[in-house]
This record gives sequence, C-alpha cells and structure tokens, in this order.
Amino acid sequence: MQATVESPRTRKPYRFAAALRKGLLLGAALLALPCFAAPQGRKAASKHAAQLKPGPLADFGKEAAPADVVHVANWVSYTRNNQNKAFVIIDKKMARLYVFDRRGKLKSHTPVLLGKAVGDHSVPGIGSKPLSQIREDEKTTPAGRFRAEPGRNTRGEDIIWIDYAAAVSMHRLRKAAAEERRAQRMATPDESDNRISNGCVNVPPRFYDGVLRPTVTRQGAFVYVLPETMSPQQRFGSFEVAPDQDRRPGQEKRTRMLEKA
Repeated sequence: MQATVESPRTRKPYRFAAALRKGLLLGAALLALPCFAAPQGRKAASKHAAQLKPGPLADFGKEAAPADVVHVANWVSYTRNNQNKAFVIIDKKMARLYVFDRRGKLKSHTPVLLGKAVGDHSVPGIGSKPLSQIREDEKTTPAGRFRAEPGRNTRGEDIIWIDYAAAVSMHRLRKAAAEERRAQRMATPDESDNRISNGCVNVPPRFYDGVLRPTVTRQGAFVYVLPETMSPQQRFGSFEVAPDQDRRPGQEKRTRMLEKA
C-alpha cells in the first residue's frame, strides 16, 4: 500500500485548528487561575498578619535571670524578632547561655566560657588570622544578632557558627592547655574567671549535645550576644516590654509600627 505524503500546504489548516484549540484551552485555564489562587493568597496574607501581631512575653518559668536577659528575651518574643525560630541569648557579663524555643519558652541555661578580652566588636579580618598572631586584646566575643549555622571546624568537629567571617562559634568544651583550667573555670560560681577563650563560646558537652545542638538543628535559631560596653537598646534597638504593655502610653503607636514592619 502506497503511503500518503502530506505536503506543507495540506498540513497548514490542521496546524491552525490545533493551535486555535490549544489557545482556547490555555485561555480558559488562565481565567480559572484566580479562583484557585485567591484562597491561597488570603491564607498567606492571614499567616503574615498573624506573624506581625505582637507575640507573648518570654516564659522563664520559675528561673530568675538578669534584667538584661529578661529585657532582650521579652523584646525578641514580643516583636517576633526570632522569625518563628528558637533563639539563644548569651549574657557575657554573667558568662551564661540561655536557650528558648520558638515561642519564647526557656528550655534551659548553662554557664559558658567566653573570649578573654572585654569588647563587643571583632577586629576586621580576624577570622583569617592564625591563632598565634591574635593579640590578647583581640580575643573578644562580638555582641549582636546572628543566625546560628551548624557546621564543622578544621578538625572535623561539629560546631555552631555565630559569626563565620570572624571565626566565632559555639562548641563543646574541649581539652586545652592545662594552665588554662577551663573545666575548673566553668565549674566555679564566679563568672569573672570564665573569660579565657580566643573568642568562641565553650559550652558544657552534655548541654551542647542535649539542648543546644538539637534545638538549633531542628528549629533553626538566632543568637543574641548581649553587649558589655553598651546597652542592649543601643546594640539591638530593643525597647522595654511589660505585662501591661498594651495599656502603657505610646503602646498603640508602637503596635502600629510593628504591624507595618
């Protein structure tokens, strides 16, 4: 049987009809899209609006904490500055670390070791300096708000980066020179001897493995390192939040600012 060969001329009407049908179907689909997109848009807008509403105050349970820690924790939770993630507050003055869940509830806290030098800023380029070239006055734990990032150091140990560029992290308390007595410093009730590291935050291994690392890896977290040469308000732009905040003068204006953020 001889095969029928189509010429370009005989195929044109067929192609035109097919293209016309395809165009009609595409137009109908585009017209139908708003019917399905609108509910999704309303749902997203509702979720966004809920996130902008003031959150609850931080929940410390029965634990007592320094005024600066309470101040920053309440501000973070109330303004939702933690973006629905867990958050960690490091109080350098008291050499203590606090871990909160995403709703602002305190999970636990622990003493830590910090940078030897007093200061709230890192020296530019310090992250690429060999340890042997870092001066004593440069061994600071920088203050600020940081996104916690799990990672590994050059030894292959898992750590949590605070400031990757400055090579500042949170990690387990590890063995160091005997004269530094790091474990003993951690165990004493006197926070003044907890300043011994090159800038990193040394955490008790049990707390790191049982509280800090699981919280950061499962929920994501922001780290707030409190300053020691300035106020939290100066460093974070924070403000005081009290249980009767909604009845305080100026709160209506402040709430409107939050909703427009």
